[in-house]
Amino acid sequence: MIHLYLHACVLPGRRADLERFLVEARPVYEEPDGVSVRLQWSLDDPDAFVEIMDYPDDASYRRDQLRVESDPRMRALLARWHDLLASGPVVTVFEDVPIDPSAR
Repeated sequence: MIHLYLHACVLPGRRADLERFLVEARPVYEEPDGVSVRLQWSLDDPDAFVEIMDYPDDASYRRDQLRVESDPRMRALLARWHDLLASGPVVTVFEDVPIDPSAR
């Protein structure tokens, strides 16, 4: 599984706007099979969040990155998302690795 983490801060007072936006955007974000999106708010900073996109495998992650670059709906959603941000995003991507040596 691949996890894309988008670390950012929402503009002051726009936390509820971000949550409403993600409710609207989620069906588009999750159109590809197996893709899911989650939101986590920082306990230390009320404006800091992490949006997490989960992909079942590397191929689905790579296909979705192409969709982000070329799909007009995705481009429009990302522009609206950026308008809510005070800083960021800082993007990191991780892959699950089995910690059981026999699973490799």
